[in-house]
Amino acid sequence: MPARIARAALALLLSFAGNAAAQRSPIGYAIDVTDRADDRFKVTAWVSGLTPDNAVYQFAATAPGTYQVMDIGRFVRSFAAFDAAGKPVPVQQVSVNQWKLGDAPRVRTIRYSIAETWDTKVDRHQVYLMCGTSMEKDHVLINPHAVIGYPTGMQARPIRLRIEYPAGWKVGTTLERDRGGAYPAEDYDHLVDSPILLGRLTEARTIVTGVPVRIFTYSKTDQIKSAQLLGAMDGMLQAAGRFLGKLPVDRYTFLYHFEDRPAGAWEHSLSSEYVFQEAAFTDSLGRYVTDIAAHEFLHVVTPLNIHSEIIEHFNFVTPVPSQHLWLYEGTTEWAAQAMQLRSGLKSPEEYLKKMIQKMRIDRANFDSTYSLRELALTSYSDSGQAQYPNIYMRGALTAGLLDIRLLELSGGTRGLQDLIVDLTRKYGKRRAFPEATFVDTLVAMTYPEIRDFFNRYVWESERLPIAEYYGKLGIRLIEGPDGAPVQFEMDSNASPAQRALREAWLGRKPRPAS
Repeated sequence: MPARIARAALALLLSFAGNAAAQRSPIGYAIDVTDRADDRFKVTAWVSGLTPDNAVYQFAATAPGTYQVMDIGRFVRSFAAFDAAGKPVPVQQVSVNQWKLGDAPRVRTIRYSIAETWDTKVDRHQVYLMCGTSMEKDHVLINPHAVIGYPTGMQARPIRLRIEYPAGWKVGTTLERDRGGAYPAEDYDHLVDSPILLGRLTEARTIVTGVPVRIFTYSKTDQIKSAQLLGAMDGMLQAAGRFLGKLPVDRYTFLYHFEDRPAGAWEHSLSSEYVFQEAAFTDSLGRYVTDIAAHEFLHVVTPLNIHSEIIEHFNFVTPVPSQHLWLYEGTTEWAAQAMQLRSGLKSPEEYLKKMIQKMRIDRANFDSTYSLRELALTSYSDSGQAQYPNIYMRGALTAGLLDIRLLELSGGTRGLQDLIVDLTRKYGKRRAFPEATFVDTLVAMTYPEIRDFFNRYVWESERLPIAEYYGKLGIRLIEGPDGAPVQFEMDSNASPAQRALREAWLGRKPRPAS
């Protein structure tokens, strides 16, 4: 090979290697919250190797698990780009969530300010408090999707995040700080999956099946401490570990915010965050918090270890719903209640009272013609949002019936709890299931009759056969004159077969019917 050609080939090879390295080099971000007077986050991003394919800086239109249009670009107050010499590069806002970089290959630094979502008025689609951002004198809540964007085509690029905050503040997050003081994330999805609470926080720790669990709490007037929450929740946490056999994570973090606004909770793979109204800590408050935490904590299974390709490769630009919301939310809510029943934290009467409550809410507040599939596929629309809370009612009731059906078909040996464990082993964090054929997989792993169950009660909106299914357990549903559910009661004349199936439902070893 002539020397001239060899040099050209070497240069080309080095160029390819340089471009490949640039494509995997981390994007550096810094969030400054030292000055909070204007309720704005000051963000700096350091980028390299941008091409025309990366010429748009994208803010999130939505985020996983919210089922809500957010349009975070609405909160941007200034946006600028600069080259290596610090000279401005032209930028132009081209849509509510997108800023076009005039000469992307020149860009090395992007700087912008973005308002917190809690105290910023918008005409519609108010971001859920637990999914947004708050900036106050003694604390800050950061949901990364509501502060940080990314150049298009770089959603999979590694990230190193620095946060500048007042001395003496504590940081609660599942992200782990590196030796340089930054928080690395595998990619944008990982960063968004990792909320951050900073400020005047209390902390408590425990171990569940060998996995470290931490609780960080902000309480505006110090009425609630992390140690109190742990005292209330520890039994549930240990029961969840037994329910799953072993937690499918290597760490977990709870983030609690108690102030003057009630909101709710949001799950993540390795953490969950909660926004509640502050009050003096009582046993009742502890039970309330524990009940909600049980649901969010069990999301370590779905969607972390059981999720479809839509969740695996989340579209932050255009919301794409998954038809399997019944699994992510409905089954998780059932599991949160069943886990407490089978561990003895809730009596059968308490569990059944909760089911009656869900039945009444489903009947009184929501459209019975909406199937769980339709509810899922319309969840980003205004009409779907009106029906969305029913996933925690009818969705959980449906999962409970699926559990009974599986126990019946298996002679009391295998229910929905066992199926969840099997699915976790089959898929796990790194393998998504196909969105279109997941029910085929469930049928193959269980019984042909399960397809009919899904056709009738998940894909379509047939009335749930609650009285019939609980009757299989020797539990009778009592209805009022108007057909509304009143209560469940144990049938003292239940057959041996019914009693055996009830024992399995309670999580006890089934006894053969005589």
